[in-house]
Amino acid sequence: MYSLFNYLPHNSVNSNLPYTYQFRLLDKAAIVTPEDKLNPDGSAADPWNLWCIQQVEEVKCLLRVLPILFSCISYSLANTQEHTVLVFQVLQSDRRLGHSNFIVPAASYIIFTLLSTTIWLRIYDRIMVPFVRRFTGREGGITILQRMGIGMFLTIPMLLISAVVEEHRRTLALTKPIGILPRKGAISSMSGLMFIPQLVLSGVADAFTSVGQVELYYKSFPENMRTIAGSLFFCCLARTSYLNTFLISVVHKTTSKSATGNW
Repeated sequence: MYSLFNYLPHNSVNSNLPYTYQFRLLDKAAIVTPEDKLNPDGSAADPWNLWCIQQVEEVKCLLRVLPILFSCISYSLANTQEHTVLVFQVLQSDRRLGHSNFIVPAASYIIFTLLSTTIWLRIYDRIMVPFVRRFTGREGGITILQRMGIGMFLTIPMLLISAVVEEHRRTLALTKPIGILPRKGAISSMSGLMFIPQLVLSGVADAFTSVGQVELYYKSFPENMRTIAGSLFFCCLARTSYLNTFLISVVHKTTSKSATGNW
């Protein structure tokens, strides 16, 4: 038989995490051996050699969310890819508002994503959750993982719409251009408003997955690890940005010598 070191300072404000049987191999770090020495207050004399079981449980909390963190990279990559080329697509489209001479700035189209996220969050919290709660009995209507899964699924039609719109824009740019953009090519006669559906879907997907991701991290960690929970979300975005840059570089290098030119 062996005992686990469960020292908790009397003045500690951290919550006492319950013991879990998951990742039990990590419990070896908290096993008290005859060679381990303790201080008069009960703490470990060598904290690098003997861990408190609370520290082990904190590591377990981190390991539990890592699979979800890596699975969200594919979702973030889809959104990042769309927003990376959006401004260039809009610049080579008809940005006039109706029949007026007012030209909508290309970078401002991202507002449709932000608006759809803001509006959908309100609809989800005030209408969707109370309605679904009647059938599931859950406080949030559905689980956080289900919420994130819905957002990931929405990226599929978002990318399909994005591909169809880009094909239409490129075709009109080659057949019915309305001008030439220096160093970029022909300006398509397609209205820039055609990009709104995919941007709206992107915003709704963010309301499900990105918000759910942050909520999951905060609920998976104790109070003293909440800063790590917040940083994990932005670490995911950072890795996605690097991966997106790598993919674009590969495409540029691969297609630079093709017959149809650089993509």
